[in-house]
Amino acid sequence: MSQVTYGDGTPDDPWLLETPPGSSTYTAWRDETLDPPALVVQVGTTRLSYQLRALDDLRAMLQAHGDWMPLGNADEGKPVKDGTVEAWARDPGNPVGGYYGLRKGYRGRFANYVTPVLELLGWAELEHQPRNNRVRAT
Repeated sequence: MSQVTYGDGTPDDPWLLETPPGSSTYTAWRDETLDPPALVVQVGTTRLSYQLRALDDLRAMLQAHGDWMPLGNADEGKPVKDGTVEAWARDPGNPVGGYYGLRKGYRGRFANYVTPVLELLGWAELEHQPRNNRVRAT
């Protein structure tokens, strides 16, 4: 499991998480006051946000998938491999009809920042290798 400091996942007490390869740390928290409610991720000075429902939707998709799925991390605008979490998170066929990311230009890297939250919640098992990590529902 990733190294984490357990906060309560709020702006005042965010989670401290590591990316799947363990190469960097970031904070994340739920902000239900935003419209739509968001999972906010702070990486250094960069703030990203994803629809909060992504946590439940990703969990359901992984449960339906039933096996390991590659993460496929990529920035917005970069190509993604089919069959990856990143491809699903921007696919018009997903439950929100496209990107879960809320800030244009910063809607990518979903698999890098959202899957460790699923692991923290006990909803997924995540690999922590230097490259090519995968995730599956628990």
